[in-house]
Amino acid sequence: MLAFVRSCSVTTVNVNLIQTPILETSSVTTASSTPAFLASANAPEKVTVEGLEEKWSVAWDEAGVYRFNRAATREQIYSIDTPPPTVSGSLHVGHVFSYTHTDVVARFKRMNGFEVYYPMGWDDNGLPTERRVQNYFGVRCDPTLPYVENYVPPFEGGDNKSSKAADQIAISRRNFIELCEKLTAEDEKQFEALWRRLGLSVDWSQTYQTISPDAVAVSQKAFLNNLARGEAYQSMAPTLWDVTFRTAVAQAELEDRDQPGAYHRLGFNGPDGKIFIETTRPELLPACVALVAHPDDARYQDLFGKTVRTPLFDVEVPVVAHRLAQIDKGSGIAMICTFGDVTDVIWWRELDLPNRAILGFDGRILAEAPEGITSTRGLEVFAELAGKTVFSAKTRIVELLTESGDLVGEIRNITHPVKFFEKGDKPLEIVSTRQWYIRNGGRDADLREKLIEQGKKLAFHPDFMRVRYENWV
Repeated sequence: MLAFVRSCSVTTVNVNLIQTPILETSSVTTASSTPAFLASANAPEKVTVEGLEEKWSVAWDEAGVYRFNRAATREQIYSIDTPPPTVSGSLHVGHVFSYTHTDVVARFKRMNGFEVYYPMGWDDNGLPTERRVQNYFGVRCDPTLPYVENYVPPFEGGDNKSSKAADQIAISRRNFIELCEKLTAEDEKQFEALWRRLGLSVDWSQTYQTISPDAVAVSQKAFLNNLARGEAYQSMAPTLWDVTFRTAVAQAELEDRDQPGAYHRLGFNGPDGKIFIETTRPELLPACVALVAHPDDARYQDLFGKTVRTPLFDVEVPVVAHRLAQIDKGSGIAMICTFGDVTDVIWWRELDLPNRAILGFDGRILAEAPEGITSTRGLEVFAELAGKTVFSAKTRIVELLTESGDLVGEIRNITHPVKFFEKGDKPLEIVSTRQWYIRNGGRDADLREKLIEQGKKLAFHPDFMRVRYENWV
C-alpha cells in the first residue's frame, strides 16, 4: 500500500516505453537478441510485498519527503491541526479510517504546491489514560499517600483484571503519574508504528505530547493570560462522579442501564394548599431549590413566580417555568435538586438557581446542612440523614415523610434508565466541586457576538458544524 501511495506523486510517464514490441521482444531468451535499452531482471517465482512497507517508510523518513520546511512563507503553508489521539493502548479500524481522510487532504495540498505542516501529537491526559494505568498495573491514585522511591507495582499487563477499586493498591499521586508516563511512552510507540506502517504523510520530527513540559508551559501561560484579562473564574459546579473510583467521569464514558426505581408523591406547601410532585429521589429533598413546570401547562400558570415550602425542611423555593418540564410526566411539576440528574443541571444553569449540594465524594450525605435549611426541625431531620448512603437516606426520609403525612398514595415501582460510568458498578452521582471556567459568551452578549463573527470567517466542512460552534458559544 505504501509503495502505491508514494508512486502517486509521479506526475509524468514516458508512454513510448510501453509498446507492443517490448512485450514481444521480452520473450526472446538469447543475449544477442535482447535490446540494448532493456536491463536484465530476475523475477522471483512468487511475488510478495513483505518488507516493502518497512523499506519505504525508512527511505521516505531519511529523505525527508514529508518534512516541513520552516523557511516557507505564510502564503505557501497549509497547516493541519488534528485533535491528538488518546493514547489508551486500544487501536482499531476507526483510527485508520479517520486519519486516512486527513492524509488525503495533506497529499492533495502537497501536489498543489503547498508546504504542508502536518505534525502528530499524543493526548496523554484524561480518564482513559488513568483507567488504563489502573487496570494495567493494579493501582489507583490516593493524593494523601507519601511518595515511594523506586516503587514496583503489584503486576504489569492487567487487562481489566483490576477494574474494581477494591482490587487496586492505593499509591501516591507522584507514583501514579510516573506509571502514567511509563505506560503512555510504550503506547505511543505502538501508535507511531501503526501510523508509519500505514504510510501516513506525517512529519515525525514534529511530534508532541499533551503532558510534555513544553505543552504544560504553554497551557499555563495561556491560562494566566485568561486570568489576567478576567476571562477565567472559579465556581462551585456539578460534576458527574463515580463514587467507587472516586473520580469525575467524562460524557463520552457514560452509558445508560435500566434500573429499578419508584415514584414517591410528595406534598409541598403552596400558597393555596398542597402542590404534589412525583420523584424517584426523595433523599434529595434537602437539596431542592425550585419546582418547575412547562410554561404551557395550564394547571400551574397561577403558581409561576410564586413560592412554596418544602416538606420536613420548610425551605422556601420558587415555582419556575422551563421547556424541559414534561406535562404528561407524573403530576407535570417537578422538583429541581442540586443535583439528581443531568436535567437538574440544565435547569440549575439556565434558570440561575442556587447550589445546595448535599452529596460528598464518597456518595454519602454531607455532615453540614446546606445554607437554605434554617428551621430547627429541618436541621434535626438533616442530622438524621448525615453520613448515610443515598440508599439508607432514601429509606429514612420516606419513613419521615410518611410520619408527617407529606408522602401520599402508593409508592409506584418503575424501571428507568440510569447513568453509569462504563466501567462502574454503581449509578453515577452529581457532586459539586470548585472548578475553573473560561468565559465563552454564554452570559456576555458582546463577547458572544464577537466569537460568532470570528466563526463566520472560517470555512466549515460540512457547513452544519458552524451551527454546532455557534450553539456552543
